[in-house]
Order: sequence, then structure tokens, then C-alpha cells
Amino acid sequence: MPHYTEKSSVEKETENIFILQPVFDGQYADLHKEAVSLIESAGGAYAGTVYQQIREINPATFVGSGKLAELDRMLEGLENITVLFNGELSPSQTLNISAALSDRKVIDRTTLILDIFAKNALSGEGKVQVELAQLRYIYPRLKGEGEKLSRLGGGIGTRGPGETQLETDRRLIRSRIRFLSGKVEEMKKRRALQTTRRKKNSARTVALVGYTNTGKSTLMNLLTGAGVYVQDQLFATLDTTARTFSLDGTEFILTDTVGFLRELPHHLVDAFRSTLESAVDCDLALIVCDASGDYDMQMKTTLDTLCDLDFKSPYLIVMNKCDKAAERELFPPDCVCISARTGEGIEELKRRILQAFSEHLRAAELFVPYNKISEYNRIRHRITERKTEYTDDGIRIDAVIPEECYAACKPFLLHREIG
Repeated sequence: MPHYTEKSSVEKETENIFILQPVFDGQYADLHKEAVSLIESAGGAYAGTVYQQIREINPATFVGSGKLAELDRMLEGLENITVLFNGELSPSQTLNISAALSDRKVIDRTTLILDIFAKNALSGEGKVQVELAQLRYIYPRLKGEGEKLSRLGGGIGTRGPGETQLETDRRLIRSRIRFLSGKVEEMKKRRALQTTRRKKNSARTVALVGYTNTGKSTLMNLLTGAGVYVQDQLFATLDTTARTFSLDGTEFILTDTVGFLRELPHHLVDAFRSTLESAVDCDLALIVCDASGDYDMQMKTTLDTLCDLDFKSPYLIVMNKCDKAAERELFPPDCVCISARTGEGIEELKRRILQAFSEHLRAAELFVPYNKISEYNRIRHRITERKTEYTDDGIRIDAVIPEECYAACKPFLLHREIG
């Protein structure tokens, strides 16, 4: 009897992605470049592009039938080709375009992004959030397919729930969505408790937020030595990472999470809301932009997304990759210019972070008699001890005290504060 073995992921044939790029008002270059990067991040190979000027959207196929016939002729005889529509399609539009292209697989930009998230989600929490987003997106697209997930057989746009074959009809998908939604709610409550505990302990949090692939993880590694995975691709970092770092004896918690993208699918924003809220519910945000790219667009996308999350914290604009930027005079006013790769500007960034917290922190010298140690220990976890000296009568402490904790420290204050 013949023996068959499945090809490993390394041996599997690379999926070739051909882009169908709609053009509105002549603006498409940046979106097209981003689509090629997304294809590479998904593990596919860019196979080419056909452009279509859109004056009026065709409700059935988005683009005109003539352009689809032209594309079908272009792809004739080519194998393992998937067509990416670089925009969002309705379920019926996806099916109609596929039919016009000799039943080739057709995916849209949202499907591609969801696939990358499924590929890069490593933690159990990340996988739950990605699967929920995928199922919510897939569910209305089962129409006309026998209400089965049979089309989710393999390739880009099919990772995640399709691979596990957990859902075989609409009823089971609805049940799975309810279950995952409950899990996400549990995560939200747990993160809210963590945030409350941090605030109670006066933990100072700094969040790295910004467009995807602007160097946030590289900056985190530089500030904390965290060893976070870094790769020059979109959405290389998906799961939230939190690490501590110290500036001038003051300890901070630095968080890094998924980057933003233009028109980030609302399914993802909803599914990852608890994760994103934990990052943006911070004392200070560092909005990281790529100084060598379209930083105006990156900053607008980031601020719009933060606004949707009801973000109200103060922030610093950090222009990363300044070593690759030609003109700095056009940068946003009061920004910090750095290069996380070379270390340029990092000391200035640290100074600006400390400055942002200076209004809420006081440096002072404390003296705690030994017979008052138990009283001091009740507030000790909220104080940063920069230096301690044990004497015959007690402990002298060079401390940084949060403003809200200052009154409780008054019994131990020496006659003067120090700078």
C-alpha cells in the first residue's frame, strides 16, 4: 500500500498573490506598497498588479466587468494564483469576482490582515482574539457555500479557525462566537483589575503606540533589554509585552502592543479592544512614527484609532529612524528625534519622559526610625528608593515619591527636599 506524507510548511509551495488595485482620485501608491508588504508578512509572493480607476462602484463586483475579463485573460494558465482586492469587499462581491475570474480564490485586504494576525498570534489570549475576529468576518461570507467551511482548506486567508475545522455550519459558528466573546469579556475584566492594581500601587506606565513597523519593539528592547521579537515586516509584534525600566532611579512599566494600520478592520479593533485599552490606559504614551516614511499619515491613523478607544492620556511624538530621514525641519513641533537602531536621541527621550512625570513626582530625603519600619512598610511599595543608608537609629532614604503619596510620607521627611 503506498505511503503518503504531508509536505512540511517549509516545503509547501508559496502562494502567489496578484493585486487588483482600485484607484480613487489618483491616490494608490502608498496603499499598493503597503499591500505588497502585507503579502510578504503573510508568507506569500507578490505576483503583479492590475490597476482600475474607480469612478463609480459596481455593486456586484466593485470594478467593471471589462477589467475583470482583462484580468482573467492575464491569469490564464497560471497556477497557485490568489487575487487580492486591495480594499474591502462585501460577501457577494467576493463571490462574483471569483466567478468572473474562473473561480480563482479571491481575498480582500481585511482577510489578508486577519491571516497575518492568525500567523503571528503566539499567546492564548492573542489566538482567542484573532479567532473571534476571523469568525465574525467569515460568518456572513458563508452564503452560497453550502454553509460549510470547506473553502478554508489552506493558503493565505485561511489560517486560524479554518485549519482546526471546529465549525462546520452556521449554528456551530454562532456558538463559537458566543464562547469566544465570553472569553474576551473575561480578559477585559482581568486587565481592568490589573490596571486598577497598578494605579493603586502608583506604578508609572508608559505605552508604545503607533503605526505598524515603525520600530516600537526595537525601542522597547533598547530601553528595557526585553529581547522582544523584532522583524522588518508588518504586524511582527501582536501580543502585548510589558517590561520594567528605570530612569534616574525611578521605575516605569513600558508596554508594547500591536501596531495600527490605515482602515484597520473593525473586527480586529473590537476583538483586541481590551488589549489595546490596557496599553492606552497609561500615564504617558509614546507615539512612534517612522521619520523616513509618511509620518503624517502614521500619526493621523494612530490618533484616530486612539480617539476611538477614548484615549485621554498625555503623549510624546517620537520620530524614529531619524538616521534615514533627510529633512527634519518639517517634523511635528516638540517631537523627539531618535534612532532606536543607532541609539541617537535616546538620552533626550529619557529626559523628556522624566520631565513628563516630574509634575507628579517629588524627590525627597526620608529618615525611618527602626521602631517605625512597620508603619513605613505600608507605603514602601509606592516609593522609589534611589539610595538607602543604614544608621544606628534608622534608615536614610533618597526617595522619589508620587504626589498622591506625599502626605503619607510626611512623618519621615527630613527638613528639606532634594532635587
